[in-house]
Amino acid sequence: MQKYTVVVCDHIHEAGLKMLEDDKDINFIMAADVDKTELVEKIISTADVAITRSSTDIDKYFIANAKNMKAIVRAGVGVDNVDIPSCSKEGIIVMNVPTANTIAAVELTMTHMLSCMRMFPYSHDHLKNQRVWKREKWYGYEMKGKKLGVIGFGNIGSRVAKRAQAFEMDIIAYDPYINPSKVTDLDMTYTKNFEDILACDIITIHTPKNQETIGMINEAEFAKMKDGVVVINCARGGLYNEEALYNNLKSGKIRFAGIDVFSKEPATDHPLLNLDNVTVSPHLGANTFESQYNIGTQAAQNAILAAKGIAYPHAMNLPIDESKIPSFVKPFLEMGQKIGFLESQMNKSQIIAIKVSGHGEISKYVESLSTFVAVGAMSQNSGDTINYVNADFVAKEKGIKIESEALCDSSVYKNLITIKLTTSEGTTTISATIFDDNVQRIVAIGSFDIEVALKGDMILVQNSDVPGVIGSMGSILASHNINIADFSLARNAKSEALAVILVDDVVSDVALAELSSLEACLSVKYARI
Repeated sequence: MQKYTVVVCDHIHEAGLKMLEDDKDINFIMAADVDKTELVEKIISTADVAITRSSTDIDKYFIANAKNMKAIVRAGVGVDNVDIPSCSKEGIIVMNVPTANTIAAVELTMTHMLSCMRMFPYSHDHLKNQRVWKREKWYGYEMKGKKLGVIGFGNIGSRVAKRAQAFEMDIIAYDPYINPSKVTDLDMTYTKNFEDILACDIITIHTPKNQETIGMINEAEFAKMKDGVVVINCARGGLYNEEALYNNLKSGKIRFAGIDVFSKEPATDHPLLNLDNVTVSPHLGANTFESQYNIGTQAAQNAILAAKGIAYPHAMNLPIDESKIPSFVKPFLEMGQKIGFLESQMNKSQIIAIKVSGHGEISKYVESLSTFVAVGAMSQNSGDTINYVNADFVAKEKGIKIESEALCDSSVYKNLITIKLTTSEGTTTISATIFDDNVQRIVAIGSFDIEVALKGDMILVQNSDVPGVIGSMGSILASHNINIADFSLARNAKSEALAVILVDDVVSDVALAELSSLEACLSVKYARI
């Protein structure tokens, strides 16, 4: 009987180890305490599947020695230490266990919230370590009746809100990617206006870390908050701009902050540690015995399924068997995912439907293409939980309809794909093709025929087709020291124009607001690919 080798590279809960040990089809090797060089050079070549955590880097050196590897299971949510593109190139599937530590993260958030409101760590230290009994020094605040702003209403944010509701708090949730009824059905308030969140007494953030969310709370947002606000971050380091957070804590604008995660870890010398109105913990979101049990057992179960080729739960990539598809298809799949990602930034609201159409030979592969498009479109608000394996399931769970259609050959292009994204706020449609040498190009956006490279920072300005607009846009960008790399312009039959501007620099909200204020401007969108 064939046995499959599973190598455990880092420590996981003993219950997971026992699952591997008890499976008669699995040859289990415990290598968590083995020197990493020896692990890679002498052990990993025998593995069908490896289970890792943050202590083992799955880099090119590791992958080069993983001669028989089918899959990597990251026992946790983050996959920062895994070179996913290199794994995909070698046909290695990368999986994680994204929901195992949900409750642990929720309860840690509540711990920080309560500690900030009652200054518990400081009163504890005063009595326990300094042996000072001074009750009058430690007047805190009650949570009852306070407004809690929840940014991100997914698995963790929604559970934090429910627990806060039990404290008789008023909950206001901001998440442009969900159906508002998910909030309102719980007798909570849903808002599309981010300033409603900034007006809350306590603000907690629960979003994935991506281009849209890094530094999403900056100096401008802190300035709009009420004096004495309490802010919490047990999600990802860098969602609050840490310099701005420090300055506003020091000035007293922010009364207290509860922080579990930092932009760079370990953060033993971080300036925030010098302040006396911060509760901190060293990234303990998953550090409960229960979550470690869940992580260990789910990782072991995923490894067993993958080793036997049964399933690949929570796969982060999709190895493509190029022997079974023409070579021209893979670049279209990649391009489709990019367009889905682009359109989700152009139309930031709850996704209702995704429709993918194919003209020419690519139309034979339009169903596979729709999966890639869905991953791109949903990745903005799904973070680490969206992948090629679960995309259809996640879409159904969110009520998103995914359609694909094969059309007749295009009269202009050998192969053409058109992606229509419908959200609660409207519809965007983009058509694209691939020219010789795998050059990806957008060839139409809505009713505008326009050729645009699919890369970089992109500003899309739709305006009335009147003189002087191009010069005004250029002047505004120049005033913000933003260099234009490419400028494409198109007109439609409605006397409207569309400018797609590729720039070399990140565009600030202030610059976008100035573009929007132009008299002829109809809309401004900004995306980063």
